[in-house]
Amino acid sequence: MAADSIPNKELDQWIENLSNCKQLEEVEVKRLTDKAREILQKESNVQEVKCPVTVCGDVHGQFHDLMELFRIGGDSPDTNYLFMGDYVDRGYYSVETVSLLVSLKVRYPERVTILRGNHESRQITQVYGFYDECLRKYGNPNVWKCFTDLFDYLPLTALVDRQIFCLHGGLSPSIDTLDHIRSLDRIQEVPHEGPMCDLLWSDPDDRGGWGISPRGAGYTFGQDISENFNHTNQVTLISRAHQLVMEGYNWSHERNVVTIFSAPNYCYRCGNQAALMELDDGLKYTFLQFDPAPRRGEPLVTRRIPDYFM
Repeated sequence: MAADSIPNKELDQWIENLSNCKQLEEVEVKRLTDKAREILQKESNVQEVKCPVTVCGDVHGQFHDLMELFRIGGDSPDTNYLFMGDYVDRGYYSVETVSLLVSLKVRYPERVTILRGNHESRQITQVYGFYDECLRKYGNPNVWKCFTDLFDYLPLTALVDRQIFCLHGGLSPSIDTLDHIRSLDRIQEVPHEGPMCDLLWSDPDDRGGWGISPRGAGYTFGQDISENFNHTNQVTLISRAHQLVMEGYNWSHERNVVTIFSAPNYCYRCGNQAALMELDDGLKYTFLQFDPAPRRGEPLVTRRIPDYFM
């Protein structure tokens, strides 16, 4: 059944309110996620994206830093954006952060691409903050359910101008080609193992070959693996997020892989910079680094969030 269309004027009002860190009403979240699902289910597991585009890593509910990201990178739709997952958990404003990004996706579907991260999952969000935040802000889990049901429809990966392969985590020993990724059934909770899990959980490593991941899901993969994957699929670069890197971006595997992390001072205590990767019309890249936005009315960190390999 087709979702009701949301007039642009109403969407613009939602975006304005969210940009001021004002959450949507529960009924508005329901309409928004219904419409977003209709848009996302038409997208591919390897979503084609054209440059110019600005590529972003983890945001993790750090809403004021997302505002800083837009200040540095440009407002949507003037700038095209590709977000590589992890919109929720750990930060204090997961609700406002994911609501704003999904609203921008619905308002500008051709200009905003949002991929799935390992935190876009029912199980993970019940441990790392999003579920509790929804209960606190709405008094029931309905908004959490709307968003986690929507997460099942997020594309797993994107391909910028057939050259740059973007995803949240990394490669999988069960995947050789992009066609294999295209054939996966993504409309499900993130599994504990297998190719879909690996795309969202794996990390590059200095050691060659495949290794056991200290995260307990996915794998580590060496330069030989990424070189072979890039060659087989005729891509020039793997762009991914998922790992805290102190400068906001980090090259590995002789520049076959770049990690981008867009949550500055992660968890309000790591002291890292954040970065964006701007790709121009010719796929030339520029990294923009940024520091945390000035904090406004954010609670002091008192609760201890469980760490799983930050």
